[in-house]
This record gives sequence, C-alpha cells and structure tokens, in this order.
Amino acid sequence: MRSARRLLAASAVLVLAAGLTACTGSTGSSTTDAAVTPRPEVKGTVTVFAAASLKESFTEIGKRFETAYPGVKVTFNFGGSSALAQSIVSGAPADVFAAASPATMKTVSDAKLTGGDPKVFVKNTLEIAVAKGNPKHVAGLKDLTGLKTALCAKEVPCGAAAVTALKAAGVNLTPATYEQDVKGALTKVELGEVDASLVYRTDVQADAAKIDGVDFPEAAQAVNDYPIAALAKAPNTNGAAAFLGYVGSADARRVLTEAGFQAP
Repeated sequence: MRSARRLLAASAVLVLAAGLTACTGSTGSSTTDAAVTPRPEVKGTVTVFAAASLKESFTEIGKRFETAYPGVKVTFNFGGSSALAQSIVSGAPADVFAAASPATMKTVSDAKLTGGDPKVFVKNTLEIAVAKGNPKHVAGLKDLTGLKTALCAKEVPCGAAAVTALKAAGVNLTPATYEQDVKGALTKVELGEVDASLVYRTDVQADAAKIDGVDFPEAAQAVNDYPIAALAKAPNTNGAAAFLGYVGSADARRVLTEAGFQAP
C-alpha cells in the first residue's frame, strides 16, 4: 500500500514538473513572466492638457504614473477646457486632452484631432463656494440674489453648468465677475472679493481649509461628464496610450474618487 502511494506521489511530481517545464520553456523564465504581455516602451515626456478642476488629482496621478514608468516625465497644462481645446486646434503640441465637458472635447474631435473615441472617465457636480463659516448664511441658489458672486464664463464647462443650474432654480443672477476657469472663480471667494461663487464640488473639497461649500438640489440637473482622449498628432503616442491606461486603473480611480469625482 505504501509503495503504491509513493508511486502516485512520484507520478504527481513528475506531471507537475512537466507542466512547469512546458510553461517556462527552455529559457527557465517563470510562469508569471511568460503570462505577462510586454508593455509598449514609454520614454520621454507625456504632455497632458487638462481642465483646471483636475489639477490636484491629475498632479497626484502624474506622480504615480512617473513612478510606474521610471524615467518618463509628465507635464500638465491646466486651464479652462474651451481655451485648451482651441489651443489644440490651433496646433499646440499635446499627447492627451482631458476636458470638463463633452462639448469642449467635441471642438477637438470635430477637427479630427482625437486619436480615438473620447471616453468619459469621471463626473463632477457644482457647489456654492462661500467664505469659512458661511457669514452670508447662503443655503441655496436663491440666496445668491443681491450678493456679489463670481461665475465661470459661459463658454467654460463650469459656466455652462452654472447657467443650467440657475435656470432650473428660477434664479436670474448677474455676477460681479466672469472667470475663465473654475480656479479663478474660487480664488475670488478666497480673497474676499466676492461673497460666493459657483464651482465644482471637487474644487471646494481641495480648498476646504480656506472656504466652505453649500450643496443645492439643482446641481443634480447640471452634472458634467469629463471625457479624455489621446490626440491624433501626439508627439509621444506610446506615452499617451500609457497615460490613458493609467487613468483607468484602480489606483487612479481611487485618487479621483477621494478628490470628490464621481464614477461615470
């Protein structure tokens, strides 16, 4: 009986060894190495044009991307999505474009400058940014009437979203200033130059040490989709593809979720 068991055990070892040999081949590489598809070589600089509201989260994602791809450098151009789109159409060199609305991405795709179909990777909603402690006791959009407010310019995604939200609330608001991106509108509150501004929830969260945010129900009717795409004339095509892949990774999604963005 013991001899039979020894024979079975020896046979099992031989079968296992044969299987491992078949997987590793004559070079002796591990099964893990054999199963991994080699990544395209990524070198040089990856240039990303991204909406201003992505600044904090993309800066962190850029650092992690550089760790994952040693020797590669990510450079960012953050700004209003409409201005960035126009820059790309005018020939500004970039590898990736991440916009705060499909409308601004369409400017680039209509010019046949996206390397593939843009993909929505996060969503964002508006909040009312007010000074710490909410000294004007703002509780909703109607409370902005009579206050000094800052809005994003209407052609900028946060401005278009603000127009939608104000219309849904039946509020006719004349702002003290129109800003070219969401960071500009937020800074006006920080400096005390206005009483409130309509910005993204993510921007309020990123600046929570200096300002407070007020939720309002009409924000649900003005949710912004954020599309991302590699660019057709990307100087670094492998870098563009790798960065898009990384933005879709669990690690990057965690960074975006912690920043207050919503899953698409």
